[in-house]
Amino acid sequence: MAARTSRSSAKDRPSYRCTECGWTTAKWLGRCPECQAWGTVEEFGGAPAVRTTAPGRVTSAALPIGQVDGRRATARSTGVDELDRVLGGGLVPGTVALLAGEPGVGKSTLLLDVAAKAASDQERTLYVTGEESASQVRLRADRIGALSDHLYLAAETDLSAVLGHLDTVKPSLLVLDSVQTVASPEIDGAPGGMAQVREVAGALIRASKERGVSTLLVGHVTKDGAIAGPRLLEHLVDVVLHFEGDRHARLRLVRGVKNRYGATDEVGCFELHDEGITGLADPSGLFLTRRDEPVPGTCLTVTLEGRRPLVAEVQALTVDSQIPSPRRTTSGLETSRVSMMLAVLEQRGKISQLGKRDIYSATVGGVKLSEPAADLAVALALASAASDTPLPKNLVAIGEVGLAGEVRRVTGVQRRLAEASRLGFTHALVPADPGKTPAGMRVTEVADMGEALRVLPRRVRREAPNEEPPHK
Repeated sequence: MAARTSRSSAKDRPSYRCTECGWTTAKWLGRCPECQAWGTVEEFGGAPAVRTTAPGRVTSAALPIGQVDGRRATARSTGVDELDRVLGGGLVPGTVALLAGEPGVGKSTLLLDVAAKAASDQERTLYVTGEESASQVRLRADRIGALSDHLYLAAETDLSAVLGHLDTVKPSLLVLDSVQTVASPEIDGAPGGMAQVREVAGALIRASKERGVSTLLVGHVTKDGAIAGPRLLEHLVDVVLHFEGDRHARLRLVRGVKNRYGATDEVGCFELHDEGITGLADPSGLFLTRRDEPVPGTCLTVTLEGRRPLVAEVQALTVDSQIPSPRRTTSGLETSRVSMMLAVLEQRGKISQLGKRDIYSATVGGVKLSEPAADLAVALALASAASDTPLPKNLVAIGEVGLAGEVRRVTGVQRRLAEASRLGFTHALVPADPGKTPAGMRVTEVADMGEALRVLPRRVRREAPNEEPPHK
């Protein structure tokens, strides 16, 4: 009798659940240990009974892997070559891809263009917007020329309505903008909450796999740049793409973070303009300034975005400081690495006037150089600006610089040199042992900063403005 009472009281004991992520516990807590949200743990009933799952009927028999038909996983082009490059050839039927990026970077513009180009007589496309009205999306479609008779548009925020549109339209491609604005009435919590995002993503993934529909989901990001919502969302989808770019620049990059059907080191380049967004098969022209004569404080390098080499320009400017603490301003470069190059130049390169001058360094075209292979170009641009001496014309510099002043090897030197040679550059500074070099290019191997600084032409120092010329 006592044992029965104990089991009954355990069954009737209340349990608590987080309204944001669905985490359950036997006692109340002020903060959810799973999603770290405050005040979201609420009582919702008795403790769940423990159940075991019995073996059931299988949906399809297991086959030897050699007998599985792989033709069903053939990729279909999206109509946008740069996006196909990142996806590994296109979208496989049943694929669910997540595209995340900051507000205003151009996610909706890109996917509306993809939806229009993917629509055809045999393939319908459904574009569902939860953030805008249908008329607003139509205005954008008129502006960028994304109109098609086989592109269907709906403004919905209810998950059941979205699934209903799938049954009615029967599309081959579904674009949902965005997953954080759609909610299920069966789940407690506001749209965008962890429980809602998990339920919406799970339902769309099941529908995509059952119907063979390719799905593109737009995702929000947090202030730190991470994808908003539960981490489970990135695990569930097949492809995760990051849409990057400075809103004040034209360049946009689509970077693959996860891809079950292709490589994750591919990058697609796009140019955002008033008429929409277009792919850039050769984007290096955005990062260069065409000049007839070289200018002091500029140096060219070749960076690798994924497996794609891009020629970029580094600019530097040094001026006399008017304050006790000189300024150090960077744009497109990591401030810490620029500071390291200044220390190396002062200590190893014997350039002492940098410590008391304002230093400004930047890249051209909005490209961000974060890899160490740009160290040598940054150091040479700073040295050129400090001496007011231009570097030789058609010179590119590739290499990582250590604190001891040595120039270290980097990956992909041959691909970088081939890209520089294709664009007409004839001289390159590289670390030792670069491998096979392009024909017609003079490649100079440098071991340290001392050897690298020898490319600066010798010139007589300019007289200071407050000094009088010597009497003859």
